Amino acid sequence: MRLVRTPLRLLRRLPLVALLGLGAGVATAAPKTVCTVTINSSDEKESFQRHLPAGDYRFVELVQRGQPDWLASARQRGVSCDVLVISGHFDDGSEFYTDRPDFREFLTVHEMEHESCRPDGLFAHLKEVYLFGCNTLKSEPRYAASGEVLRSLQRAGASRAEAERRAAWLSERYGQSNRERLRHVFKDVPVLYGFSSKAPLGRYAGPLMERYFETAPAGEVGSGRPSATLLKLFGPSSMISVAGLTEADPHAGFRAEMCSLADDRPEAQKLEFLHRLLQREASDARMLLEHVERYLAGLGPARRTQPEVAEGLARIAADQPARERFLALARDADRASTTTRMTAVARSLGWLTPAQEQDEFLAMIARRMARNELGRHEVDLVCDTPAGRGAGLAERLQATGAPRAEVVADAAVLACLGSPAAHERTLRALTSPREDEVEIAQVYLRHRPMTRVEELRSVAAGIARMNTPAAQLRALEALAKQRLADAQSLREIAQLFPKARSLEAQRAIANILVRADYRQLAGTDLLRSLRQHRLRSPDGSDVIDLLIRLLQTA
Repeated sequence: MRLVRTPLRLLRRLPLVALLGLGAGVATAAPKTVCTVTINSSDEKESFQRHLPAGDYRFVELVQRGQPDWLASARQRGVSCDVLVISGHFDDGSEFYTDRPDFREFLTVHEMEHESCRPDGLFAHLKEVYLFGCNTLKSEPRYAASGEVLRSLQRAGASRAEAERRAAWLSERYGQSNRERLRHVFKDVPVLYGFSSKAPLGRYAGPLMERYFETAPAGEVGSGRPSATLLKLFGPSSMISVAGLTEADPHAGFRAEMCSLADDRPEAQKLEFLHRLLQREASDARMLLEHVERYLAGLGPARRTQPEVAEGLARIAADQPARERFLALARDADRASTTTRMTAVARSLGWLTPAQEQDEFLAMIARRMARNELGRHEVDLVCDTPAGRGAGLAERLQATGAPRAEVVADAAVLACLGSPAAHERTLRALTSPREDEVEIAQVYLRHRPMTRVEELRSVAAGIARMNTPAAQLRALEALAKQRLADAQSLREIAQLFPKARSLEAQRAIANILVRADYRQLAGTDLLRSLRQHRLRSPDGSDVIDLLIRLLQTA
């Protein structure tokens, strides 16, 4: 705390007991603990450290590089935060992260939720939180009750109007904007500072903090009262302040549900809550799907053999009504990814065997093929999902009659499932004049790269013949990820450079050659071609300049 000088004439008027009390208060007041989580910029933390008196504030950096759980480590050391300062990117609302290549630390909202559910945790006595990251207090919901939720409510007997009202309530309760999610994490904290959209980079935020400390009243940091000065300085950068969740909040019960799966209570109690959740309308479990997934992922094989865990899971596995409701919603989901996630949960709960999960997966693909609902997202999903791996899956899907030979997305899905003929069809789509078909082939190649020289040569030659600029640019970007080593293919691509009519296309060509064994082209006319035909970059040096320098030294 900051010492206050009391005039001598006033001290003389105080009784002895009051003077002793004043002295004792000054002597025993503990400094406030400022916890910092420095993941990206350190400018904000350094500004706090420069201006807050060491006798009144002590600083604890929570990040411990290379350690798996530094929040728990700090708690075990007896740290309790009065003020929390977090610096990091937060664009998608799931974690604070960095763009520094030398720094791999990050902090997920799930970790923060877990810590906040502990009554004796790091956040139990917080007065203020400073969230220096984009969109930290963005108000748009991250989730909304989708079509399958509405239809599930109607299957449960609700009228259309009742289902719509219930779906709107679920979206409000479980939608969890960044702002609401962090209000739940920092329950009862009087002041959270953050940004409703873009936040300034650290090198700009640091000077603003310096200006704040030049005029801020002594002791304001950690007081639990919003600072009008700070909000005025950062207001043009979308800074706002809100209070953490309280028990008076209409959706405070959601936090209790979240903590029922995230805190340190016995596993038997967690499974009992999970079972009650699954016995409710399936829409409730759908809205809490992310939390259910995370809990089940933490139940490793060893924990599942513990008697109380095995008994709890057995009770859920035997609940056929809950199983049927859950799977009906999963099969009716608007997104293929939702169906896949929910069937994976069903397998984890004992409602599906691995073979049954695979059957559900193939049936979902066939339904979407028949409705012409496959695109790049579904191709990405099929190529990446464990349920899509195994012998004979492509043949089983073809036996349904759903795949159409002329549809590239169908071919790419069959190729992901192991069909050699569909693989060849998908590769041909990389040189299609249609950009949407090239995009699907691009997604496929991220998962199943070309391995044969003949394939690379054929694709490189086909790209060289393309006359649709947008499709050709996307094909070049896809080829860059293949890391060419074949000299003939490299020459095909290098010959495209003087013909390219856009800077984006020239950069894409240069990107392919930089990633490849460019030394194979050192004796060609490529260097001269680059210098003579390159289109100037409006934003300074780029990958074309890098390629020129590399060829000069080759």
